[in-house]
Amino acid sequence: MTKIHITTFSTSIFQRPLWVALFALTAAIAWGFAYPLIKLGYAEFGITPTMTGSKMLFAGVRFTIAGLLVLGMARSTHKDFHVRSNSDWWFILLFCLVNTTLHYTFFYIGLSHSEGSRAAILNSLSVFSVVIMACIFFKSDRMTLRKIIGCVIGFAGILSLNLGGADSGSFSWLGDGMIILNALCGATASLLTRGLGRRLNVFVGTGYSLAIGGAILVACGLLFDGTLPTLTALGLLWLFLLICISTVGFTLYNKLLTCNPIGKVAIYNSLIPVVGAVSSCLCLHEAFYWKYVLAGALATAGIYIINKGK
Repeated sequence: MTKIHITTFSTSIFQRPLWVALFALTAAIAWGFAYPLIKLGYAEFGITPTMTGSKMLFAGVRFTIAGLLVLGMARSTHKDFHVRSNSDWWFILLFCLVNTTLHYTFFYIGLSHSEGSRAAILNSLSVFSVVIMACIFFKSDRMTLRKIIGCVIGFAGILSLNLGGADSGSFSWLGDGMIILNALCGATASLLTRGLGRRLNVFVGTGYSLAIGGAILVACGLLFDGTLPTLTALGLLWLFLLICISTVGFTLYNKLLTCNPIGKVAIYNSLIPVVGAVSSCLCLHEAFYWKYVLAGALATAGIYIINKGK
């Protein structure tokens, strides 16, 4: 009697459509809520807009702890920590500086001088920037009519933030200018991620980026006489939630990118400016302007057009 062996192929949970959607939505919604949480943290810790060193220290503590947690999880699941050469270490350090240190220095300074809802929409500039930069630096990424239309619509949304008079919000270098630099750092880091994945396990690389980049932020914050003037239970709660957002968001998102087409995952980032704007208005009681609806809708539409399939 012949025995018939039936072989079944199991698909990773990070490749199953339902779980991809759930994990990507979780990361996007978490990152959207970071906008009001940072400003709530500023208020509880007594950090004012002029306290640049304290902002860097606050950000550094968040990312250093988040990075150590990611590295701990990577170690407990026996991920490969091996780095092949000194040149790879220099690349990792460059990634840490761009992806965490510079990225969030600009972000934390800009957010303290801007409304959270406005910053959330403006930060969507990173999506359109990375599309253009990828077409410039990578032969595999070609500019298409769909990408051009998406970028034009998205940029129109960002420009619409400055519609109306000064009473409805206007451009400022310390606010909008810093958020734009933050978005450009995020776009550059997205390009560098390709090189990081070829040099190191994605979980380990994420942990190094957060921990080393965060430690540099702490050092710079202390160098600029940064302190956390007031310690309260509520302030520590906001910091804890921000650490969780970084740990869960980056871990899920980077893992999804290694298992799925980038566009399939990145499309969910269209929710970040929407969640960030709405949560900021609700949690911070910021003034709501109808141009935020227009800007958010155009930015979301642009991101969707760029990432949707042909």
